[in-house]
Amino acid sequence: MGSMAKKIEILLIEAGMNKKQLAEKLGTSSANISGKLKRDNFSEQELNDIAEACGASFKGMFLFNEKEI
Repeated sequence: MGSMAKKIEILLIEAGMNKKQLAEKLGTSSANISGKLKRDNFSEQELNDIAEACGASFKGMFLFNEKEI
């Protein structure tokens, strides 16, 4: 699919939210969210927080030789 930022943008559409609403739920500014999306730079904790704010879940994993790690 590509970048995590694109996945987050799709998640926001599915959740019926915009960046400002996400920022409010996360207790940060919309400028911070926009900057992180532009840099495509998120920690695993931030991804979990974003998922929770959108009513979703985040499952981070590695797949190596068709085996989940």
